[in-house]
Amino acid sequence: MINQPWQQEKVIRRTQLILSSFEHWLGRSLLENFGITEVKTDPLDVSKQLFEADLIVVSHGTQRDPIFNYGNQKALDIWELTWSEFIQTPSRKTAEAIEQKERDRLLAETTEKGFSYFSTIRITKTGKRFQINNGIVWNVIDKGQTYQGQAAVYSDFYFLP
Repeated sequence: MINQPWQQEKVIRRTQLILSSFEHWLGRSLLENFGITEVKTDPLDVSKQLFEADLIVVSHGTQRDPIFNYGNQKALDIWELTWSEFIQTPSRKTAEAIEQKERDRLLAETTEKGFSYFSTIRITKTGKRFQINNGIVWNVIDKGQTYQGQAAVYSDFYFLP
């Protein structure tokens, strides 16, 4: 029986794309980059490991107004959303109106270069604002180098007053 998002076949596949794309663009393992030294090898175990990691990992698809298709447990907790709410949320809704232009610029730069570093402010479902520092956003690609969306990771954040 499948009870957790990380157990779903499409989430396992997305996890593999997120991790392989990070390594493609940045030349290192995402999990090892954030201090996880015992990286699993079985796809289901890796999916669980990323979902339960003590860092925020999200990704969105290729729609004109991209919708999240992955968020690990820490991301769901921070944004105060359930899995089903999260995967129906356009990623732009996590940025305040005044941050939209910068968000659009960052995503365009990432599309062109493959990855970018960022610091920004985001907003939760209930309106809480938080600062992200030293984040990384990158293009998610499949084995044929076809663009599959973008992903982001960060562990340095704090809520604003």
